[in-house]
Amino acid sequence: MKNNRREFIKKTGMAGLAVSTTPIRTALNEMIKENKPEENISFISPVDGDMLSKYDGKETGGKLLIKVSISAPSGQLIKINGKEAKSDGSIYYTDIELTGYENIIEAADIRTGEKQKIKVFWLKNVVDKYRLSIDDNIWFLKDISVNSSKYKSIFENPYLNFLKEVHNQFGTKIHLNLFYQTDGFNLSQMTDKYKSEWKDNAGWLRLSFHALQEFPDRPYLNAGYDQVKNDCILVKDQIRRFAGEELMGPVTTLHWGAANAEGCRALKDQGYKALAGYFNAEGPDTVSYYLNDQKRLHINDRFMWKDNMEEIILSRMAIIINTLKLEEIVPYLESLRSNGHRPPYADLMIHEQYFYSSYFNYQPDFRDKVKTSVKWAADKGYKPAFLSECIFS
Repeated sequence: MKNNRREFIKKTGMAGLAVSTTPIRTALNEMIKENKPEENISFISPVDGDMLSKYDGKETGGKLLIKVSISAPSGQLIKINGKEAKSDGSIYYTDIELTGYENIIEAADIRTGEKQKIKVFWLKNVVDKYRLSIDDNIWFLKDISVNSSKYKSIFENPYLNFLKEVHNQFGTKIHLNLFYQTDGFNLSQMTDKYKSEWKDNAGWLRLSFHALQEFPDRPYLNAGYDQVKNDCILVKDQIRRFAGEELMGPVTTLHWGAANAEGCRALKDQGYKALAGYFNAEGPDTVSYYLNDQKRLHINDRFMWKDNMEEIILSRMAIIINTLKLEEIVPYLESLRSNGHRPPYADLMIHEQYFYSSYFNYQPDFRDKVKTSVKWAADKGYKPAFLSECIFS
């Protein structure tokens, strides 16, 4: 089981995250048509749920000017948000202004009366932001609990001490996704003696639900609503008890990023309105929750998208740090592009286990890998920000 999971991460972490333009555009065309084969008007760009930034247009006068293009039969009179569109055969386009976070775009065929609407989002605070996100966390909490009679601070734990060092050096905001239990320990055993210290560091540290435990692989792939809900509550209740509400928020990464729509609805109902994942361009295992290939590839291209039907935001990680050699990290990050630009939000992710020399897949350069990734972000002008600070307004 362990080898299977680590081999999966090794194979999909880098190559799977790479953007492959041709299949993405093909998939996007299919996405445009999805569920609406009988309609004459289809949005090409943007599409329903797109989360836009200044990379998608021009910010001026407190507005975002973007180009909207749709497909419709040639020779029609098409208006987009009341503005007559120009045409190039069956492609119609015009510029419109977005004025707020939520924006409705309506395309109307004046001659037939057909109308289609989409909802898109203007993210004013997402460009050039980043965070460090870490999955599979539990061992550092066990150590703190076991040594609670000795440790005067949570930062006497070597792992958390290193993360504090990263924060102190770069200002990095760090998000830790937690298991409920591991061998010989669960979160109900975690001491609450450090609760005030957790709260004191809530400005740069977040804790959230990840899974009940590490194994079995893909624990929520076919799980029902109640299983996901109950496991989520287990973790959230304990975070609230030993660390405080201040450490919690509306974003998480589910273990393996594998769940059906029911499971993701349970997460949403528990307050997790945004889910981070890989959304790979290649491979069958995509860490993409319930999304089909077309939507998965769309997110791979754009990095963020909102499922307006489910009211869930999906966000692509920029890098899985532990899948790369140290010398590969910067070239890989340099290669990332979204809409012709570097990613608006750089989500840097790694897993806790690789920090420990006792772990069979220990990476002795764990610290160097994390600092190299964070330094790249800082050198490129990215500023520390939790994902939740960038995508909800």
